[in-house]
Amino acid sequence: SVPADASNPDSVVVSVLNISATLGSQAVLPCKSYRMVWTQDRLNDRQRVVHWDVYSNYYGDNKMERLCDMYSAGDQRVYSSYNQGRIFMPQNAFADGNFSLVIKDVAESDEGTYSCNLHHHYCHLYETVKIQLAITKKAEDANQYWDGEKPVIVALKGSTVMLPCVNHNHIWTERHSEEEQQVVHWDRQPPGVPHDRADRLIDLYASGERRSYGPLFIRQKMNITDTAFALGDFSLRISELESADEGTYSCHLHHHYCGLHERRIYQVFVTEPVREKKVVNLTTHNIAPAIACSPFPLPSDPNVVRGHNVINVIIPESRVHFFQQLGYILATLLLFIVLLIIVVLITRKRRQRGYEYNVKKYGEKDVNLKEFTVDTTDLTQYKSEDIRLDYKNNILKEKAEQARSFPAKNIDLDK
Repeated sequence: SVPADASNPDSVVVSVLNISATLGSQAVLPCKSYRMVWTQDRLNDRQRVVHWDVYSNYYGDNKMERLCDMYSAGDQRVYSSYNQGRIFMPQNAFADGNFSLVIKDVAESDEGTYSCNLHHHYCHLYETVKIQLAITKKAEDANQYWDGEKPVIVALKGSTVMLPCVNHNHIWTERHSEEEQQVVHWDRQPPGVPHDRADRLIDLYASGERRSYGPLFIRQKMNITDTAFALGDFSLRISELESADEGTYSCHLHHHYCGLHERRIYQVFVTEPVREKKVVNLTTHNIAPAIACSPFPLPSDPNVVRGHNVINVIIPESRVHFFQQLGYILATLLLFIVLLIIVVLITRKRRQRGYEYNVKKYGEKDVNLKEFTVDTTDLTQYKSEDIRLDYKNNILKEKAEQARSFPAKNIDLDK
């Protein structure tokens, strides 16, 4: 790819714009400059002109008067017959840049503020130099000084004075090669890429030559109008915006002859389109739901991204549906009541049983311990006895433990 404009790194940034456009739409990056309007010099370089004016109140009328003017390719012209041969500029003014005005035999009526005006219509440049002229009758009072805003010349009456106006800039002294001096560049920086590594998109010359860079689809969707130099409009149009088109774009305007080097920066952001939600309420009585359709198809715009349409169909409920829902609710409630009753019965049955125990007899008969009386004696004497025995084996140990156990009580089962 062609790198960005490295030959003019000192381009002046004149504007920075943020441009936000929706996905799929067309974005226009405005880049206009009337100083870049190309006009062919059909009048032999009459694009440059200098003229001298004077603002005087000598006669009490405080008027501005044009004294003389001269084109770069023409003779100078003196407007007043009184000044013919008395005031003039050098004939080679546009060759050496000396536009000074010479006044012979100055008089008191020549006092005033003089202005040297340089106009370059081709480059749209205008420069003015002002000089104050005062007349004195004493030679020792002749002087030149600066009053803080402009030079002041005090000249002796009847002498010859020269009002200086010098500009050696090449645009005032040289002719230009017209269309070869004007060129417009468009660059693009993807997010995170510095300016010196930007990609060149388009080169456009005043001669009509156009150069496009990058893939074919980029060259087709990004373009400048063919009348750019005629109107001074070098805006870049990007069609069918995509998320990949985001980044920093730069418009470089170069007029090498006029010394114009401007740069305009654009931050492009692509946003999602706002989805439009349409709600259509259809009220029908005992009618099956239908789809709402428009009798006239909507015009399709390729640049507009349409959202999804939402259609709500509301149908009144019938009585059968109401009783059906009521039956579901009652059945659920009845099942809950039955489960609650079962839990209550089980709980009460468990409480009635209390802490009764079923004791199995020898012949698998139930024996209730409450029917028997047990004769209890004081057993503390057995507990307090400390019997220490040495056992030779486990059999002797078991017999000793049986002897230490409490004596069996006689239980009369017939009672």
